[in-house]
Amino acid sequence: MQYGLASFALQRKGIIQMADYEDKGSQIRVTNLEAFPMGVKAYVKIETNMGVTGWGEINNMETTVTCALARSLSELIIGENPTRIEHHWQRLFRAHRNIRGGGLMVHTISAIDMALWDIAGKLWEVPVYRLLGGPCRDKIWKYPSPKAIKTGPGGSKPFAGTPDEIADLVQRVRDAREKVGSDGAVMFDAHSCLPPPIVKQFASYLKPDALLFLEEAWVPGNIEVMRKIRESVPVPLATGERDRTIWEVREILEAQVIDILQPDCGHGGGITQVKKVAALAEAHHVPIAPHCTMSYLGLTASFQLSAAVPFFLIHEGYENVLPEGVAHKTWEMDEEGYVSLPEGPGLGVVVDEAKVIEVGQEQGRRFTWPDSRLKDGSIADY
Repeated sequence: MQYGLASFALQRKGIIQMADYEDKGSQIRVTNLEAFPMGVKAYVKIETNMGVTGWGEINNMETTVTCALARSLSELIIGENPTRIEHHWQRLFRAHRNIRGGGLMVHTISAIDMALWDIAGKLWEVPVYRLLGGPCRDKIWKYPSPKAIKTGPGGSKPFAGTPDEIADLVQRVRDAREKVGSDGAVMFDAHSCLPPPIVKQFASYLKPDALLFLEEAWVPGNIEVMRKIRESVPVPLATGERDRTIWEVREILEAQVIDILQPDCGHGGGITQVKKVAALAEAHHVPIAPHCTMSYLGLTASFQLSAAVPFFLIHEGYENVLPEGVAHKTWEMDEEGYVSLPEGPGLGVVVDEAKVIEVGQEQGRRFTWPDSRLKDGSIADY
């Protein structure tokens, strides 16, 4: 290895002892990748020649398909150095011009990326957030918690609503506010199942401070609709869980149609890509409020990222997404809804592989296709 004249001079002065230097990342190689489907969740395990193992999570997909895709993609990383994380992300994402992007590919890459960061942190014996520039905060605000909750419409709604239907939506906000008080936070997740006219009807009854944000008040992909809603809705708007990678997020941020961005570490390309998304949002003075419905494995990976991001608002996260014992976390939430930073090397999650296999074999735990319909039987967005 070449160190240059400056390093050589320091070595001669005794400041650097080159004989004591060891690059732990130079000899490590990926030896195997396994994928374990568990219904709408799946875990990816990456093994190395140095006994360091990394884990990642695939979320909200047909996991028998995504696990097969993960095993196929392993062809590109087996035999390679797992610490070349950015290089591997680019290689996986750009490997095939006709499969590039989309949910199946990006969700799968997200899990592989998490596992590679897990390996890197374990190799250098630090939490992943240390490798991302260190923590920007001491704790992470999370919902649901005693003072921050999310409510929703209770299912898909028609194009425009009746007075009773609108009153029901408004009452859901009032009920949530009663639970957290005036010093708490309420989010309303429209979940893309409220068409724009009913969103306008509903939002016209809301005061500007009624919600911390209104989430997914449109179906992704139509900037003009987002502009129209921005003009007529008085509360802060948020979106991002289905806008994957910097290329999909860029247009939304440049159009200035949202107040808060909700990238998902499991949907948007893993830690590597969502760190870039957060920086892009920061350039537009838009904080992130990460979307996350993953188990403790993926949730903790997202916490690692959120710890190292300067523009941050609040983080979604749920308990008992998978049965107890599948993944063991190293963080706790306090009474105010703040989560401690994950402890331990890598992601800070211990996975029980035997339990993962057991859960994956449970009867009834399989992916089923959603069937969202309106009262007349027609298909609805959800």
